[in-house]
Amino acid sequence: MAKPVIRKVLAYVVWDGRLLVFRHRDHPDAGLQVPAGTVRDTESVEVAVLREAQEETGLPGLAIRRFLGRYEFDIAPYRDEIQDRFVFQLDVGQEPPKEWVHHELHDGLQPPTAFCFYWLPLDDPELDELVVGQGALLSQLQSEE
Repeated sequence: MAKPVIRKVLAYVVWDGRLLVFRHRDHPDAGLQVPAGTVRDTESVEVAVLREAQEETGLPGLAIRRFLGRYEFDIAPYRDEIQDRFVFQLDVGQEPPKEWVHHELHDGLQPPTAFCFYWLPLDDPELDELVVGQGALLSQLQSEE
C-alpha cells in the first residue's frame, strides 16, 4: 500500500543574513527546526506558509520574498507518509527579537507547544542539524546573500 502524500510548507525566515530556527522547550530531542506545517485543503501554499510561520513564531509582518523550491521527503520512521514540501524564503517586517519563546496554540485542539526561537548565520555549521531534511534548500539562501 502506498504511503499518503501530505502537502507541507517550510519557512526559511531570514533577517540580516541569519536564519530563524527553534527548538521545542519541553521536547529537546525533537531537534533543530524551521517553521513548517501542513497545508489545509482550502488554502494555497502561499497562504499556508504565512499562516504557519505566524502561528509558530508570533512575528507580525512576515512576507514572502520568494519561492525556493519543492521536493518530496519520506518522513519515516516518525510517520508513515511522504511530505510534498514547498519551501519559501520569508522576510520580517520589522526588527525581530534576538531570541524568544512563543507558544503555538494548535487551533485550541491540543495543549500549547513552547518553541524557543533564535537566529543563526546562514553559514553556521549548526544548520546541518536541521531535522528530517528541513535544510534541503538552504543553499538557495546562501546563493542570494
